[in-house]
Amino acid sequence: MNVQFKKGVLELCVLALAAYQDRYGYELVASISEKFHISEGSVYPLLRRLTQEGLFVTYLAESQEGPPRKYYRLTERGRIYMNDLILEWHVFSRGVNQIIEEGLGYDEA
Repeated sequence: MNVQFKKGVLELCVLALAAYQDRYGYELVASISEKFHISEGSVYPLLRRLTQEGLFVTYLAESQEGPPRKYYRLTERGRIYMNDLILEWHVFSRGVNQIIEEGLGYDEA
C-alpha cells in the first residue's frame, strides 16, 4: 500500500481501535498490521503526539508477559476528534470513489 495513504489514515485507525478498549502500543501495531503493513516506528511518535494534544491519557498496568505495559485511553476530547475524523473520512472516501468511477466510466448509463 502507498506510504502516503497509510500516513493519512494511521491516526484515524489508532483512535478508532482505542475507542472502546484501552490499548497498548504494540497491540495497536499488531491490530493495524493485520490489515496493512506498518512499522512500530510510525505508531509510537503518533501516540506521543496525540497524548500531548490531550486526546489520550496513559497509565501503566502489570503484564503477565514481562514489564508493565503503557496503556492509552481515549479522552472525551479524543472521542470528539475521532468522530469528526470519521465523518471527514466518509465524505472524503465517498468523493474519491465517485471520482474513480467517473474516471473509469462506471457512472455512464
